[in-house]
Amino acid sequence: MDSKVTYDIIIVGAGIAGLTAGIYAGRASKKTLILEGSTYGGQIINTPDVQNFPGESHISGAGLMSKVYAQAKDCGAEIEFENVEKIQRGDDGIFVVHASDENYYAKTIIIASGTRNRKMNIEREDDFMGHGVSFCATCDGSLYRNAAVAVYGGGNSSISEASYLTSIAKKVYLIHRRDELRASGTAVEDFMACQNSELILNSTIAELKGSDKLESIVLNTPHGKRELQVAALFIAIGREASIDYIDGLDKDPDGYVIAGEDCQTNIPGVFVAGDIRTKNVRQLVTAASDGAIAVNSALAYMRSAD
Repeated sequence: MDSKVTYDIIIVGAGIAGLTAGIYAGRASKKTLILEGSTYGGQIINTPDVQNFPGESHISGAGLMSKVYAQAKDCGAEIEFENVEKIQRGDDGIFVVHASDENYYAKTIIIASGTRNRKMNIEREDDFMGHGVSFCATCDGSLYRNAAVAVYGGGNSSISEASYLTSIAKKVYLIHRRDELRASGTAVEDFMACQNSELILNSTIAELKGSDKLESIVLNTPHGKRELQVAALFIAIGREASIDYIDGLDKDPDGYVIAGEDCQTNIPGVFVAGDIRTKNVRQLVTAASDGAIAVNSALAYMRSAD
């Protein structure tokens, strides 16, 4: 099937940046399509308590994004759950978006596909994914109630994951490769105060063991190898950028798309919003800001092209 409808704006990604773009595009009476490969909301839907989004003192990430999703639809944005496989510009200047089930056409593109979890890139990591290895404690932690588990990472997200797990698991190991955590504040103190917590510094994960599911992890420590019997390992070592469906985008060495505060990329008619853009601060509110700005830049581009 090949849609013959040409959209004013196609947005790739239904996180906070993409959905906000959908709201602004819809309010501008532009024919808008949002394409999302998994579920709407982005990475924030795994956060149980969001406290830094204006107007919401305490709300779950899933609850917040459900509101934004509904608002985007109410403003007229169409949403299809399909993977984007390739984006190309036709001879007529119209972009062709090749998705998993259909081709779509647009005058402008806003890339808001966010980032993905960074892997450890060690043997058997993929084998155990979903069988003891996970990126999300709030999603999968309940599967390991009263078991020993480990979290790998040293930033705020790792502390958040580990602290959450202390209320579920029998034992929670927090493993970090440096001599001190990057995270700071009361969250670290709260974790360390838990009777079932243990912080392991200057250590990396060298090996994953088990048959059809994870049974233990082997650490490289300053004192040699150490094996921990754990039922689950939650990886929290950051996220990385990856866009392989459009050629010619200028990116920095880490894969983030280079664009200024106007969200314009080096490709005319292609804009970028949210965590995938080169920027100093990556927060919900800055991603939402990008979504609004990207739409206004796209509108200006379309006016100049008429």
